[in-house]
Amino acid sequence: MKEAIEPLAAASHILQALPGGILLTTRSGQRVNTMTIAWGTLGIDWGLAMFITFVRESRLSYEFLQDTPEFTINVPTTAIDRRILGIAGTKSGRDMDKIASLGLHLEAPEKISVPGIRELPLTLECRVVYTQAQDPAAIPRKLRDTYHPATGTDLTKALNRTYHTAFYGEIVAAYIIH
Repeated sequence: MKEAIEPLAAASHILQALPGGILLTTRSGQRVNTMTIAWGTLGIDWGLAMFITFVRESRLSYEFLQDTPEFTINVPTTAIDRRILGIAGTKSGRDMDKIASLGLHLEAPEKISVPGIRELPLTLECRVVYTQAQDPAAIPRKLRDTYHPATGTDLTKALNRTYHTAFYGEIVAAYIIH
């Protein structure tokens, strides 16, 4: 069962949960992938309720968004097993089926092809209406040095040197899964 909600009425809860981690779920064909995000924003653009998420080109979720420009945002409403956010944020869907490995339960969507996740029941169904790659030269040096440093292990150096693409998702359905 799903209880429809007004996404902007839930904005405070969503934005407070975001820095601690929420899930971004994507789909390509029959494959579903999820990843932890801690960057995003919720608001109004072009008169539409939007969730804007930021995804690096190196992520499988980026490839899935290119293939199927839809996503769900999955937010906990109570305490959850932190292992879910840990594994979803550190393991790649290229190497494992995170949904199956974590024992997550998919919930059929209402208006898009990407499912929600029952364990993180506050769900925003989003259809991408616009994308914008970050311009490294336009990012203030202090932020580039903090979030994209050229230090660390070979792997983290490579990741740090990649920037994000903003995916503007019009919220076409919002609900809590019961």
